Amino acid sequence: MTAIHLPDPDATDRLARALAPRLRAGDVLLLEGPIGAGKTHFARALIQTLLPVPEDVPSPTFTLVQIYDGPGFAIWHADLYRLTDPEEAVELGLADAFATALCLVEWPERLGPYRPGGALSLCFAVAPGDSRQVELRVDGDNWTERLEDLA
Repeated sequence: MTAIHLPDPDATDRLARALAPRLRAGDVLLLEGPIGAGKTHFARALIQTLLPVPEDVPSPTFTLVQIYDGPGFAIWHADLYRLTDPEEAVELGLADAFATALCLVEWPERLGPYRPGGALSLCFAVAPGDSRQVELRVDGDNWTERLEDLA
């Protein structure tokens, strides 16, 4: 587990830009934390970094999933806040996307038994002075080397 202090939104953007080139198809990022902790800001910065041509990256709060054409793989950005049953995540196609796309999932606790193994969890929290803190938690060894010098 690695904790990173994010004193301002620019620091969140820098973290996203540093993580982006380390990602590939089949990676799942589980973005945890309360409303306003920085999950969507981080996801937006990461997606914009990966897109070959910049475009608007809206929050998928109401659409549930936004899909983008990334660098050789699809990028799925899901906001599961409104789900009431884990089966709804399966209906969205997330289980299949976990194997073939880069998936960023906000409110991953809504996945229930469909929470994928081998994911990278980013646990966001509001810190003093309106800054943020994020803890990176790895599930498996596939992240250890890729995250070595991230902080």
